[in-house]
Amino acid sequence: MVEDSEIKTEVSPFAIREGEIKTFDGKDGYVSMNQIIHKINIGHITDIHFRIMELVNEFEFITSRQIYQILVHNGEDIKSQDKLNNKLEQLVKSKILTRYYFTSEEGKCIYRIYCLEKMGKYLLNSRGVECKWQPTDNTKPVEMIKKRLAGNQVILAYLRKVKAFDKYTIKPTLTAKKLGKVFKAHAGVKLTKNNKSIDFIFEVIRREENWENKLKDRMKLYIDFYESFVTFDSGFEIKPQLILVCEDNKHMVETLKVIVTN
Repeated sequence: MVEDSEIKTEVSPFAIREGEIKTFDGKDGYVSMNQIIHKINIGHITDIHFRIMELVNEFEFITSRQIYQILVHNGEDIKSQDKLNNKLEQLVKSKILTRYYFTSEEGKCIYRIYCLEKMGKYLLNSRGVECKWQPTDNTKPVEMIKKRLAGNQVILAYLRKVKAFDKYTIKPTLTAKKLGKVFKAHAGVKLTKNNKSIDFIFEVIRREENWENKLKDRMKLYIDFYESFVTFDSGFEIKPQLILVCEDNKHMVETLKVIVTN
Protein backbone atom coordinates (compact mmCIF):
# COMPACT_ATOMS: atom_id res chain seq x y z
CA MET A 1 0.00 0.00 0.00
CA VAL A 2 1.20 3.53 -0.78
CA GLU A 3 2.12 5.35 2.44
CA ASP A 4 0.57 8.73 3.27
CA SER A 5 3.99 10.40 2.98
CA GLU A 6 4.28 9.21 -0.63
CA ILE A 7 0.99 10.79 -1.72
CA LYS A 8 1.66 14.16 -3.33
CA THR A 9 -1.55 16.13 -3.80
CA GLU A 10 -2.74 19.61 -2.92
CA VAL A 11 -6.44 18.79 -3.23
CA SER A 12 -8.42 16.43 -1.02
CA PRO A 13 -9.29 13.11 -2.71
CA PHE A 14 -12.75 13.76 -1.29
CA ALA A 15 -13.23 17.10 -3.03
CA ILE A 16 -16.39 17.69 -5.06
CA ARG A 17 -16.03 17.34 -8.84
CA GLU A 18 -18.45 18.99 -11.24
CA GLY A 19 -21.28 16.76 -12.44
CA GLU A 20 -20.26 13.94 -10.14
CA ILE A 21 -22.62 11.02 -9.55
CA LYS A 22 -22.60 7.99 -7.27
CA THR A 23 -22.45 4.71 -9.19
CA PHE A 24 -23.52 1.32 -7.81
CA ASP A 25 -20.73 -1.27 -7.78
CA GLY A 26 -22.29 -3.93 -5.57
CA LYS A 27 -24.08 -7.19 -6.30
CA ASP A 28 -27.51 -7.53 -7.87
CA GLY A 29 -29.79 -10.45 -7.19
CA TYR A 30 -30.78 -12.35 -4.07
CA VAL A 31 -28.70 -13.99 -1.35
CA SER A 32 -30.50 -15.89 1.42
CA MET A 33 -29.55 -15.84 5.08
CA ASN A 34 -29.20 -19.64 4.90
CA GLN A 35 -26.45 -19.22 2.29
CA ILE A 36 -24.65 -16.75 4.54
CA ILE A 37 -24.98 -18.99 7.60
CA HIS A 38 -23.50 -21.85 5.56
CA LYS A 39 -20.49 -19.64 4.69
CA ILE A 40 -20.03 -18.86 8.38
CA ASN A 41 -20.30 -22.53 9.34
CA ILE A 42 -17.65 -23.64 6.83
CA GLY A 43 -15.30 -20.78 7.78
CA HIS A 44 -15.59 -18.60 4.68
CA ILE A 45 -16.92 -15.74 6.82
CA THR A 46 -14.90 -15.38 10.04
CA ASP A 47 -14.39 -13.01 12.96
CA ILE A 48 -12.28 -10.64 10.84
CA HIS A 49 -15.21 -10.25 8.45
CA PHE A 50 -17.37 -9.27 11.43
CA ARG A 51 -14.81 -6.71 12.56
CA ILE A 52 -14.90 -5.23 9.05
CA MET A 53 -18.71 -5.09 9.26
CA GLU A 54 -18.50 -3.34 12.63
CA LEU A 55 -16.18 -0.68 11.20
CA VAL A 56 -18.44 -0.06 8.21
CA ASN A 57 -21.41 0.18 10.58
CA GLU A 58 -19.53 2.61 12.84
CA PHE A 59 -18.33 4.95 10.08
CA GLU A 60 -21.38 4.57 7.76
CA PHE A 61 -19.34 5.20 4.59
CA ILE A 62 -15.68 4.23 4.41
CA THR A 63 -12.99 3.35 1.85
CA SER A 64 -10.99 0.12 1.83
CA ARG A 65 -7.80 2.07 2.58
CA GLN A 66 -9.42 3.63 5.65
CA ILE A 67 -10.64 0.20 6.83
CA TYR A 68 -7.14 -1.23 6.37
CA GLN A 69 -5.45 1.54 8.32
CA ILE A 70 -7.87 1.24 11.25
CA LEU A 71 -7.53 -2.56 11.36
CA VAL A 72 -3.73 -2.29 11.37
CA HIS A 73 -3.86 0.33 14.13
CA ASN A 74 -6.12 -2.00 16.14
CA GLY A 75 -3.54 -4.77 15.85
CA GLU A 76 -5.49 -6.99 13.44
CA ASP A 77 -3.38 -9.40 11.40
CA ILE A 78 -4.87 -8.38 8.06
CA LYS A 79 -1.62 -9.13 6.07
CA SER A 80 -2.10 -6.63 3.22
CA GLN A 81 -4.50 -4.28 1.45
CA ASP A 82 -5.04 -6.96 -1.23
CA LYS A 83 -6.05 -9.52 1.43
CA LEU A 84 -8.52 -7.02 2.86
CA ASN A 85 -9.92 -6.28 -0.61
CA ASN A 86 -10.56 -10.01 -1.08
CA LYS A 87 -12.53 -10.11 2.17
CA LEU A 88 -14.49 -7.03 1.16
CA GLU A 89 -15.29 -8.71 -2.17
CA GLN A 90 -16.64 -11.73 -0.28
CA LEU A 91 -18.87 -9.48 1.83
CA VAL A 92 -20.14 -7.63 -1.25
CA LYS A 93 -20.91 -10.88 -3.10
CA SER A 94 -22.85 -12.10 -0.05
CA LYS A 95 -24.80 -8.78 0.00
CA ILE A 96 -23.60 -8.11 3.54
CA LEU A 97 -21.91 -4.93 2.34
CA THR A 98 -22.46 -2.92 -0.81
CA ARG A 99 -20.10 -0.71 -2.78
CA TYR A 100 -20.15 2.51 -4.81
CA TYR A 101 -17.74 4.71 -6.72
CA PHE A 102 -17.96 8.28 -8.00
CA THR A 103 -18.03 9.19 -11.69
CA SER A 104 -17.71 12.59 -13.34
CA GLU A 105 -16.60 14.03 -16.69
CA GLU A 106 -13.04 13.59 -15.41
CA GLY A 107 -13.63 9.83 -15.15
CA LYS A 108 -13.96 7.37 -12.26
CA CYS A 109 -12.49 8.06 -8.86
CA ILE A 110 -9.72 5.68 -7.81
CA TYR A 111 -11.35 4.44 -4.60
CA ARG A 112 -14.52 2.52 -3.72
CA ILE A 113 -16.90 3.35 -0.89
CA TYR A 114 -18.36 0.62 1.30
CA CYS A 115 -21.56 0.68 3.35
CA LEU A 116 -23.89 -1.86 4.92
CA GLU A 117 -26.62 -3.95 3.34
CA LYS A 118 -29.55 -5.36 5.33
CA MET A 119 -27.85 -8.77 5.69
CA GLY A 120 -24.98 -6.97 7.43
CA LYS A 121 -27.43 -5.36 9.86
CA TYR A 122 -29.03 -8.73 10.66
CA LEU A 123 -25.63 -10.32 11.32
CA LEU A 124 -24.45 -7.48 13.57
CA ASN A 125 -27.72 -7.49 15.51
CA SER A 126 -27.32 -11.24 16.03
CA ARG A 127 -24.06 -10.52 17.87
CA GLY A 128 -25.55 -7.76 20.01
CA VAL A 129 -23.93 -4.94 18.04
CA GLU A 130 -26.10 -1.81 17.84
CA CYS A 131 -26.85 -1.03 14.21
CA LYS A 132 -29.08 1.86 13.23
CA TRP A 133 -28.59 1.38 9.49
CA GLN A 134 -31.65 1.82 7.27
CA PRO A 135 -31.84 1.08 3.51
CA THR A 136 -32.39 4.80 2.85
CA ASP A 137 -28.94 5.56 4.33
CA ASN A 138 -27.37 4.27 1.11
CA THR A 139 -29.27 6.85 -0.96
CA LYS A 140 -27.36 9.79 0.54
CA PRO A 141 -25.94 12.20 -2.07
CA VAL A 142 -22.30 12.55 -3.11
CA GLU A 143 -21.57 15.61 -0.97
CA MET A 144 -22.81 13.98 2.24
CA ILE A 145 -20.74 10.86 1.60
CA LYS A 146 -17.61 12.87 0.80
CA LYS A 147 -17.99 14.85 4.02
CA ARG A 148 -18.13 11.55 5.90
CA LEU A 149 -15.03 10.25 4.11
CA ALA A 150 -13.11 13.47 4.81
CA GLY A 151 -14.17 13.24 8.47
CA ASN A 152 -12.87 9.67 8.55
CA GLN A 153 -9.55 10.85 7.15
CA VAL A 154 -9.18 13.49 9.87
CA ILE A 155 -9.81 10.87 12.55
CA LEU A 156 -7.26 8.53 10.94
CA ALA A 157 -4.62 11.24 10.80
CA TYR A 158 -4.86 11.84 14.56
CA LEU A 159 -5.26 8.15 15.41
CA ARG A 160 -2.13 7.13 13.46
CA LYS A 161 0.16 10.15 13.84
CA VAL A 162 -0.54 11.98 17.12
CA LYS A 163 0.97 10.44 20.27
CA ALA A 164 -1.49 12.28 22.52
CA PHE A 165 -4.48 10.74 20.71
CA ASP A 166 -7.06 9.49 23.23
CA LYS A 167 -10.31 8.72 21.39
CA TYR A 168 -12.49 9.70 18.46
CA THR A 169 -16.18 10.35 17.93
CA ILE A 170 -17.63 9.78 14.46
CA LYS A 171 -20.40 12.40 14.61
CA PRO A 172 -20.34 14.45 17.84
CA THR A 173 -23.83 15.65 18.75
CA LEU A 174 -24.09 19.36 19.63
CA THR A 175 -27.00 21.53 20.77
CA ALA A 176 -27.83 25.04 19.56
CA LYS A 177 -29.93 26.04 22.58
CA LYS A 178 -31.33 29.37 21.38
CA LEU A 179 -32.34 27.93 18.02
CA GLY A 180 -33.62 24.76 19.68
CA LYS A 181 -31.72 22.49 17.30
CA VAL A 182 -29.53 19.44 17.72
CA PHE A 183 -26.86 18.99 15.04
CA LYS A 184 -23.77 16.88 14.41
CA ALA A 185 -20.20 17.83 13.59
CA HIS A 186 -18.42 15.60 11.07
CA ALA A 187 -15.77 14.25 13.46
CA GLY A 188 -14.43 14.65 16.95
CA VAL A 189 -11.02 13.87 18.47
CA LYS A 190 -9.85 13.98 22.08
CA LEU A 191 -6.15 14.40 22.89
CA THR A 192 -4.72 13.69 26.35
CA LYS A 193 -1.24 14.33 27.71
CA ASN A 194 -0.03 14.55 31.32
CA ASN A 195 -3.64 14.15 32.52
CA LYS A 196 -4.73 17.20 30.54
CA SER A 197 -7.21 16.84 27.70
CA ILE A 198 -8.44 18.90 24.79
CA ASP A 199 -11.31 18.20 22.40
CA PHE A 200 -11.40 19.11 18.70
CA ILE A 201 -14.54 19.04 16.59
CA PHE A 202 -14.34 19.15 12.81
CA GLU A 203 -16.72 20.72 10.31
CA VAL A 204 -16.07 19.40 6.80
CA ILE A 205 -16.85 21.89 4.03
CA ARG A 206 -17.13 20.82 0.39
CA ARG A 207 -17.74 22.93 -2.73
CA GLU A 208 -21.23 21.53 -3.18
CA GLU A 209 -24.03 23.51 -4.80
CA ASN A 210 -24.87 26.62 -2.74
CA TRP A 211 -22.10 25.74 -0.27
CA GLU A 212 -21.59 29.33 0.89
CA ASN A 213 -25.17 29.70 2.16
CA LYS A 214 -25.06 26.22 3.73
CA LEU A 215 -21.87 27.26 5.54
CA LYS A 216 -23.58 30.40 6.88
CA ASP A 217 -26.42 28.28 8.27
CA ARG A 218 -23.98 25.85 9.90
CA MET A 219 -22.00 28.71 11.44
CA LYS A 220 -25.18 30.04 13.06
CA LEU A 221 -25.57 26.70 14.82
CA TYR A 222 -21.95 26.73 16.01
CA ILE A 223 -22.20 30.34 17.22
CA ASP A 224 -25.29 29.39 19.22
CA PHE A 225 -23.52 26.33 20.66
CA TYR A 226 -20.45 28.30 21.76
CA GLU A 227 -22.30 31.36 23.09
CA SER A 228 -24.65 29.16 25.16
CA PHE A 229 -21.98 26.69 26.30
CA VAL A 230 -21.78 25.64 29.94
CA THR A 231 -19.66 22.84 31.46
CA PHE A 232 -20.56 19.36 30.19
CA ASP A 233 -22.80 20.63 27.38
CA SER A 234 -22.89 17.85 24.76
CA GLY A 235 -20.48 15.91 27.00
CA PHE A 236 -17.63 18.45 26.87
CA GLU A 237 -16.06 19.64 30.12
CA ILE A 238 -14.68 22.73 28.38
CA LYS A 239 -15.44 24.25 24.99
CA PRO A 240 -14.06 22.08 22.18
CA GLN A 241 -11.98 23.76 19.49
CA LEU A 242 -13.68 23.95 16.10
CA ILE A 243 -11.55 23.13 13.05
CA LEU A 244 -12.81 23.64 9.49
CA VAL A 245 -11.74 21.04 6.94
CA CYS A 246 -11.64 22.44 3.40
CA GLU A 247 -10.83 20.92 0.01
CA ASP A 248 -7.58 22.80 -0.67
CA ASN A 249 -5.74 26.04 0.16
CA LYS A 250 -7.88 28.13 -2.21
CA HIS A 251 -11.02 26.76 -0.60
CA MET A 252 -9.67 27.76 2.83
CA VAL A 253 -9.43 31.37 1.63
CA GLU A 254 -12.94 31.21 0.14
CA THR A 255 -14.31 29.78 3.39
CA LEU A 256 -12.61 32.44 5.51
CA LYS A 257 -14.07 35.14 3.26
CA VAL A 258 -17.60 33.76 3.75
CA ILE A 259 -17.14 33.72 7.54
CA VAL A 260 -15.52 37.17 7.82
CA THR A 261 -18.10 38.89 5.60
CA ASN A 262 -21.02 37.35 7.50
